[in-house]
Amino acid sequence: MKKILVASSALVAVAFAGQAQASEKIALSLGGFMEQWVGIADEDNNAEGKNKFQSDTEVHFKGSTTLDNGIEVGVAIEFGIEGGDNTTDEQYLYVNGGFGQVKLGSEDGAAGDMTISAPAVGPVGANDGDLTKWISTSNLPNNSWDDGDDQKITYYTPVFGGFRAGVSYTDSADAEANDQTTNGREVFSAGVEYNGDFDAVSVSVAATGESKNEGEWYNIGANVGFANFVVGASYGEKDKEFGSTTGTYDVDGYDFGVSYAMDAATVSATYAFSDYGNGEVAAADLGLAYTLGAGVVWKSSVFWFEDDADTNTNDNDGFGVVSGLALSF
Repeated sequence: MKKILVASSALVAVAFAGQAQASEKIALSLGGFMEQWVGIADEDNNAEGKNKFQSDTEVHFKGSTTLDNGIEVGVAIEFGIEGGDNTTDEQYLYVNGGFGQVKLGSEDGAAGDMTISAPAVGPVGANDGDLTKWISTSNLPNNSWDDGDDQKITYYTPVFGGFRAGVSYTDSADAEANDQTTNGREVFSAGVEYNGDFDAVSVSVAATGESKNEGEWYNIGANVGFANFVVGASYGEKDKEFGSTTGTYDVDGYDFGVSYAMDAATVSATYAFSDYGNGEVAAADLGLAYTLGAGVVWKSSVFWFEDDADTNTNDNDGFGVVSGLALSF
């Protein structure tokens, strides 16, 4: 009997050892993108614009493993590489299962991930913040103000009937670089979205927002796809106290746009507007994205902007043209 018990114990130990090692060790894959742009800009405050060349490059390392209980555990590390300043852009781990998804690390919060904007396919969209790379205005059309890649924990629910919700918590808005809590500015981020298809029509809708200090921002946006068209719009408001106890003014803004796909090419037209205190800023762009091959896209934008600032010295307007290649790997 004693020998039988010893043998049985040995078999159980071997069985558990086999289960513990059944999942594969995480192996990282290499990916990322490189974007190189050439452009010209003309503006009242700076006749030749800020740049004639601009780049954006990131290298991504990602991998995951599935445990014996079916839960997936993964990792993502993203490095920004341009201007000789190689920095970690995002780094986080995630756990996926029937309960949804949990993320922990430096990554956009739920609001940043789920916010929907009007379509814009060129390298400089009126609503994507890239105008400041080419012109010297300090104000941009904006209707979402994601806090960024601070250290945080995020939870996303499973998808129920096309609906999904997410919430994030950041203990300190300065924790991205050194993981230390020094200013105590907690950030709460949340969003809910719906994605559905109805015959030949696709619909995406999202409501998002964040709270920091004594202020909040929120946004609602939607895109509708039919035939080869995508039509979208969004609207948002931000309290002057968001992120600062001495904010200058409340801000609100909106955008709308349309894109059309034809074989390898997609074109778009987008308009964005923001009202900030005693001033307002508007921008528009025409964009082109043409797929030359796997992972190689030629993109171009023609843009215009006008900033009616609260002081005459800050008034600015102008236009520009930007073109180049976006490579993904």
